[in-house]
Amino acid sequence: MKSKLTSDHSLGEIVRVLDGANIIVHGFDGVISRWTTGCEELYGWTREEAVGAVAHDLLETVFPVPLHEIHAHLRQHDIWAGDLTHRHKDGHVIVVAGRWVAVRSEAPSDLVIVETNIDVSALKHTQTDLIAREAHLRSILNTVPEAMVVIDETGTITSFSPAAERLFGYAANAICGENVRCLMPQPDRDAHDGYLSRYLTTGERRIIGYGRVVTGLKKDGTRFPMELAIGEAIANGNRIFTGFIRDLTSRHRIEEELRQAQKMEAVGHLSGGIAHDFNNLLTVINGNLEMIERRLDDVKLRALLREAQDAADDGAILTAQLLAFGRRQPLNPKLADVGQLVSNFSDLLRRTLGEAIELRTIVSGAMNRALVDASQLQNALLNLALNARDAMPRGGRLTVEVSPAQIDADYARMFPEVRSGSYLLISVTDTGVGMPPEVRQRAFEPFFTTKDVGAGTGLGLSMVYGFAKQSGGHVQLYSEPGQGTSVRLFLPATAAGKVHEDPAATESKGVADMPKGTETILVVEDDARVRRVAVARLEDTGYRVIQAAAGAQALQLLAAHPEIRLLFTDIIMPGGMTGDELAKKARVARPDIKILFTSGYAEPSVAGRELAAEGSWLKKPYTAWELAIRLRELLDERSGSLA
Repeated sequence: MKSKLTSDHSLGEIVRVLDGANIIVHGFDGVISRWTTGCEELYGWTREEAVGAVAHDLLETVFPVPLHEIHAHLRQHDIWAGDLTHRHKDGHVIVVAGRWVAVRSEAPSDLVIVETNIDVSALKHTQTDLIAREAHLRSILNTVPEAMVVIDETGTITSFSPAAERLFGYAANAICGENVRCLMPQPDRDAHDGYLSRYLTTGERRIIGYGRVVTGLKKDGTRFPMELAIGEAIANGNRIFTGFIRDLTSRHRIEEELRQAQKMEAVGHLSGGIAHDFNNLLTVINGNLEMIERRLDDVKLRALLREAQDAADDGAILTAQLLAFGRRQPLNPKLADVGQLVSNFSDLLRRTLGEAIELRTIVSGAMNRALVDASQLQNALLNLALNARDAMPRGGRLTVEVSPAQIDADYARMFPEVRSGSYLLISVTDTGVGMPPEVRQRAFEPFFTTKDVGAGTGLGLSMVYGFAKQSGGHVQLYSEPGQGTSVRLFLPATAAGKVHEDPAATESKGVADMPKGTETILVVEDDARVRRVAVARLEDTGYRVIQAAAGAQALQLLAAHPEIRLLFTDIIMPGGMTGDELAKKARVARPDIKILFTSGYAEPSVAGRELAAEGSWLKKPYTAWELAIRLRELLDERSGSLA
């Protein structure tokens, strides 16, 4: 391309006519030959000061690319444009949009550059400020726990915050452009457009407001309570609505647990008071029966009297159970080896269960010492064994396991009444009929029973609950219909009982010391609270986590994400597919995948699952350390080894 030809006179005439513009004429050596009045005003240098100086030195020019590349571009194309940074005579920075044109004068070797500059400093400052504000806003949205969803006046989603992605399960790029109805269950889904249309037409503020509690719908179909606050704004003449959403699931769960605890406490006080009064009545009854017995010679009447005494003794046992539930039963705690105590008690349990039920006693650890009332502990075990026997009318297996346990801060946060620390765990697990959710929820309530009239008082589990709480411990129940039941009794361990404690499970070591990884792990857990804790633990140690609430969803994710290295799944899950069935199908599709099971039962084989028994598994509650170590053991194995 040929450079434009112009005479020196013509060039001077152009500069004179455009004197008010910012025009600099200089050679390829940068020496200024013409300097307009506009440049004097923009840069502060007079024409006399500028002409003859090197432009790049005078203005301290900062180029976007090396100067020699600009010169080469000009020789080939005649024109170059780009942003430049100059400095005013007083030192402040000026950003200009520069346009350089190579002009050839009448002498073929005389090539000059006509440089025109437009001051864009204010625009650059505005852009920089806008970028900073956007970054600040994005950091806020990424940090704030509340989800944010923005819609237009047609209900179309235009913005979806990271918190909203985590809450609803949709990716922003997939949900933007869809109608916000997809985040609502019926009947709100059908009613939403009517609310929006009515507001736009009449101004009726059904959709605007703060603190409204509504129901949300996640991508996986889960409904959840949420608090919704909606604001309105006008942007570029268009109306937009911004909704801030707070997940109330945890709050409702805590409120329900608090109500349940208050109810149990109230019933405990009531039952304790009744038991004390009833004990007074029994004292009178037993005393009078004893005095009558001394004066009674009739054999037939003595038989009737003994029946009355037996009934009074049963009443005394009943009041003892009421007192235990109300935490008013006087305990006589002594330092005892719980493992030895349970082993010695096994013979009585075996006779109680009968021949149709196999009893297995497992004691882990050399020393399992706790400060406990031995008779009350045996009474609790007997009640649990009787319940298990009734749940296995055609026989089965009962497993009693004693082992050290560590409850860490993550587990304690899920159950507000539990403190972290060292415990002795006594698990009583049966292979019986199990409990549906509605029964499991009320299992520890006094007088609640599913047995026939006259077959039980409904105080067995409530007595166990009261004994554990009064001993400073904790009780947890795992049960699924058809899968059996596991009652787990946590008793605070004494210092001597910590001998077996795994150093990796202690709270003294921080997250920084844990074994870490970067692999992708699929977590499958139907309990949302447990799943959230597992995901948080894995992400804290560097893993990429994909999560599912059921087996069918997990298989879909496994097919869509070939990068998944390990499947971490609960064994017992509702929805038609158990954890070991999921593992079998996963291994068919991905023979190389590692599998780690978790279970609230005493052992995986309690559900009759051979694969679960063969595989690696963690017993709930597991600590973050136990999970981190087990993952690395599996992931660092050779590819051909079994998980």
